[in-house]
Amino acid sequence: MSHHLPALTIIVPLIAAPLCLLVRGRKPALGFIVAVTWAVFAMAIALIHRVVTEGVVVYRLGDWPSPWGIEYRIDMLGAFVILFVSAMGAAVGTYSTRSIAKELDERQAYLFGTVFLLCLAGLMGIAATGDMFNLFVFLEISALSSYALISLGRRRRALLAAFQYLVTGTIGATFILIGIGLLYMMTGTLNMAEMAEKIQPLEHHRTVLVAFAFLTVGISLKMAFFPLHFWLPNAYASAPSAVTAFLASTATKVSVYIFLRFVFTIFGGAFAFRQLALDAVLMPLAIAGMFIASAVAIFQTDLKRLLAYSSVAQIGYMVLGASLANVAGLTGAIVHMFNHALTKGGLFLAVGCLMHRYGSSKLDDLRGAGRTMPYTSLAIALGGLGLIGVPTTAGFVSKWYLVSGAFDRGLWPVAAMILLSSLLAVVYVWRIVETLYLKEPADPHKTVREAPLPLLIPTLLVIGASLWFGLSTSWSVGFASQAASELLGSHP
Repeated sequence: MSHHLPALTIIVPLIAAPLCLLVRGRKPALGFIVAVTWAVFAMAIALIHRVVTEGVVVYRLGDWPSPWGIEYRIDMLGAFVILFVSAMGAAVGTYSTRSIAKELDERQAYLFGTVFLLCLAGLMGIAATGDMFNLFVFLEISALSSYALISLGRRRRALLAAFQYLVTGTIGATFILIGIGLLYMMTGTLNMAEMAEKIQPLEHHRTVLVAFAFLTVGISLKMAFFPLHFWLPNAYASAPSAVTAFLASTATKVSVYIFLRFVFTIFGGAFAFRQLALDAVLMPLAIAGMFIASAVAIFQTDLKRLLAYSSVAQIGYMVLGASLANVAGLTGAIVHMFNHALTKGGLFLAVGCLMHRYGSSKLDDLRGAGRTMPYTSLAIALGGLGLIGVPTTAGFVSKWYLVSGAFDRGLWPVAAMILLSSLLAVVYVWRIVETLYLKEPADPHKTVREAPLPLLIPTLLVIGASLWFGLSTSWSVGFASQAASELLGSHP
């Protein structure tokens, strides 16, 4: 059984997805989702334990050797991504038992289950596969599922947001596919490990450089890297609460994983950052995204859009860490993927709790919610501290390593920019806290109760985990540091 874990973590949700179509009732369908997602999470824990004890896990589908067969190759980075994607899948799956019942028509519950499990399988497959084309296939499985999930929103603009995401995602996917095709033409293989070896003497070939450019732009679109982020705010604001929480905590992080995999595993950090000076482009854009997206977030009147622009800024931190191209910076980028998944996932779950009772995510409609929904509001306040990077939160750990990476490179102005951009986060987090705790309710006669336990428990667990990993860093930072060392040493 343990030998087949790399395949089972993907096959189980992939097979379970169409089975949801047979489970027509809302309660049976949502219960089935909970069972499947927690089973996948348990397998992900067993898988990362195996990677820790045995090293890189290689699994050949059908025992066909590469380059003829598809190979799953799971190192520490892939196992780490699989772990937090499955963890958020389990949390959101549990949360959806009440959230989806409130926000979607009963006839759509099993459809939600189908596309949700397909999206989970696609995201897990991206982190597991060692084959370039297989990665593209899983990327499209997750992307097509994401478009469908966003379109389930009750607002009419959900369809427009899904269509905008579809068009943008298709452009990004086309660029990625062109890049993969060009690399295959030059190397004759789609296996990442073999391609990394064969591409070394070809790195300065014009076709390889064009492939690198296509891949960089295509992946930047997928991960909503500034200034290619325009699809993200509408998508997050229009989707159902459970969908927003899942996509915000996983989809863009997996796209960052793809970026790290291509740059460091296929091309190599020395080629990308020393010879091509990619950091000269990425670093200014990352810093611009950190400041501009945070500044735009300050002026948002809708809480979901505010947090969506905050996500664009946080992606800037991840790319900035990668562009530092040293152990500390890359560790900060990888651990921030994990920490931000917990923090932002928990925040969007909490926003869903507010919407469940207030029926709105507008800040004006949520005035005084700290008095009527104290636990939900506390979760939002604690998650906001994580976005700022206050000590004892997971966000502080990430920024500590990013600042350390900047100092290791002698880039003290970059370290200063990281700290200054956090001050903008203070402003928009304070706007939220002020609305929830210090403003009078919009309707003082309206009776509002705390969110139901099926919504509140997953929210508090995820936010609590973000605090725990801010205090106990050995596990998350240990995995991220090992993954960073493997990436930097994977290519001469």
